Amino acid sequence: MPTVQHTVVDSPYDPLTLVAVDGVLSRLHMTGQRHRPPEETFGDPDPRPFGEAIHQLDAYFAGELTRFELPLHLVGTPFQLKVWELLRHIPYGETRSYGELAEELGSPGASRAVGLANGKNPVGIIVPCHRVIGAGGGLTGYGGGLDRKRRLLAFEAGAAAPDALF
Repeated sequence: MPTVQHTVVDSPYDPLTLVAVDGVLSRLHMTGQRHRPPEETFGDPDPRPFGEAIHQLDAYFAGELTRFELPLHLVGTPFQLKVWELLRHIPYGETRSYGELAEELGSPGASRAVGLANGKNPVGIIVPCHRVIGAGGGLTGYGGGLDRKRRLLAFEAGAAAPDALF
């Protein structure tokens, strides 16, 4: 039986709950997040497995880190895992559309499936699903809420006000 542990950390975007399976980060949950599982699945409270993740999150929110380098324990379908890997390669401060990601996967008609996989990303911010936008450049769904997505994109763009971008 795997060991599941969690901790809660502060962030500029409300508290974040980090969950590890056998000591490896597997989920990051935001307050009010869509698809947030019940808290009884988060395991025992224990900050020990999360030192490097917390360090990198702090550096990201301080504007000092643009790419997370953490081992992750991601559970999903083979298609979801491919999408989540593509998300990790979207550069800081840039965006991609669902269609562009589908093209990169070699499945140009799969933008809707990419969107569904994106929405099930278990490690938001670290696997930057907030960097995916609609075909026309507009903001579309985000499990953490569109306001939080707007704020994350504005932060990465260096904009003083989130409304300056969208």
